Amino acid sequence: MQTAKETARGEGGIVTAPHYLASRAGLSVLQDGGTAVEACVAVAAALAVVYPHMTGIGGDGFWVIREGDGRVHGIHGCGGAAEKADLSLYAGLDAVPWRGPLAANTVAGTISGWQAALQSDDGSLPLERLLRDAIAHAEAGVAVTRGGAEIAAAKGPELRIQPGAYASVFEPDGRPLREGDVLRQPLLAATLRRLCEEGLESFYHGALAADIAADLAALGSPVSASDMAAHRPARPAPPHVRTSHGTLYNAAPPTQGMASLLILALFDRLQKGQCDGFDHIHGLVEATKQAFLWRDRHCGDPQYMESDPQDLLDDAGALDAMAARIDPAHALPWPQPSQWGDTCWFAAADGRGQVVSCIQSTYFEFGSGLVLPRSGITWQNRGASFRLAETGWNALRPFRKPFHTLNPALALFEDGRVMAYGTMGGEGQPQTQAAIFSRYARYGMDLQDAISAPRWLLGRTWGDPSTTLKIEDGFAPEVYDALIAAGHDVERVGPITAMMGHAGAIVRHPDGGVEGATDPRSDGEASAW
Repeated sequence: MQTAKETARGEGGIVTAPHYLASRAGLSVLQDGGTAVEACVAVAAALAVVYPHMTGIGGDGFWVIREGDGRVHGIHGCGGAAEKADLSLYAGLDAVPWRGPLAANTVAGTISGWQAALQSDDGSLPLERLLRDAIAHAEAGVAVTRGGAEIAAAKGPELRIQPGAYASVFEPDGRPLREGDVLRQPLLAATLRRLCEEGLESFYHGALAADIAADLAALGSPVSASDMAAHRPARPAPPHVRTSHGTLYNAAPPTQGMASLLILALFDRLQKGQCDGFDHIHGLVEATKQAFLWRDRHCGDPQYMESDPQDLLDDAGALDAMAARIDPAHALPWPQPSQWGDTCWFAAADGRGQVVSCIQSTYFEFGSGLVLPRSGITWQNRGASFRLAETGWNALRPFRKPFHTLNPALALFEDGRVMAYGTMGGEGQPQTQAAIFSRYARYGMDLQDAISAPRWLLGRTWGDPSTTLKIEDGFAPEVYDALIAAGHDVERVGPITAMMGHAGAIVRHPDGGVEGATDPRSDGEASAW
């Protein structure tokens, strides 16, 4: 984790990701004539290898893409619950387990998202080129980062007891890998090679899919070969909202992208104040509360929703009424239930004007803990968020898609700039997005400074059960005092910490210039040329 970074700038293209090897994998694709979509596939594959505690091909992924002609579209590589994943499967339990076979109850959609993005793109690089660096890193090995080592040590006791290959892959010497140890994943490398040879569709159909399904069945997961074969990616229109600082886009439900849009739309209606002053932080925190109240009542699998997010975003009167509920001097009593999750957000822009905001995850660190013995794939536990209830929000049903904290953000400015931004961090994602965008767009802060500056988080993330307003050091002393006086349950968490997520942002200017930034809380890099 580094503490001093500068905004990266270039003319040909740019990539940002929370691990420098993934950023460089994407940049090399751009330098070889690849598109931003192709670069993001390379980044996604590399992250699955070098950041396996955060993401992998056994998870889900979401894309928001702005084409050079101005069109904005979305792709959801999001899997639904298995046909066998009904209430009877969990009889006698109060909740879906967070780890183990019963937590691995949804299809992994990430690869279908890659395939859909590439099919809609006009890139020409072969898949083996896009996955080249990921395969090399999986075969030769990569040094374990400090954050990866800390997570492996903390979560090892609950992961090594799971059936499958977790211990043999991630604890080959009978202990969690330490910082600097070399992590090799030959099984995953072989799987990535098979995808190159057999095509991305082989993840869901054919010999590779059969191996995946056989391993899942042997380990006790309800996900079957027929569930895999029935999976399809979706292409919902990204919801959007106009603000005084541009038109903002995000991923459609079942993600919480709507919450991210609401926070900034409501904050746009509040008094400006000073950057990182009381009005700024209090306004965004209170807008977050209003957005989360709407999200937790309405957002989930769109097939089960009764409210259309775009209708609300298009209704200025309704947004005005929501903003009017925010007291400029006092905090709304909290908490509300919070969401967990670990994730990787990344982005790329190319010389053709294509800008991609992308995010993928296995939910918890190392997902369900199931590492498939034949393929080395770590399977997600996103379906652990389902409620074991007959009806209501996020209630478990076969084929239902679980609520997702994942949401990639994108903004179009009136002057022609295009910005992609995002972060990992569960419930912190929309809050960090709001901090970054408001600092850059509303207050004119340098892009890297907007990410490096101290942040806050209402609720919990990274396994912390408290729902306080967590805030880093570095704000003016009077800001902390004013937040406490307003009724916020302030928890000082010290200097910058990964608790606040691994954020990043890129901007493409109308003259073709690009700039990008990455989080000093991560191991990332913004790579431009």
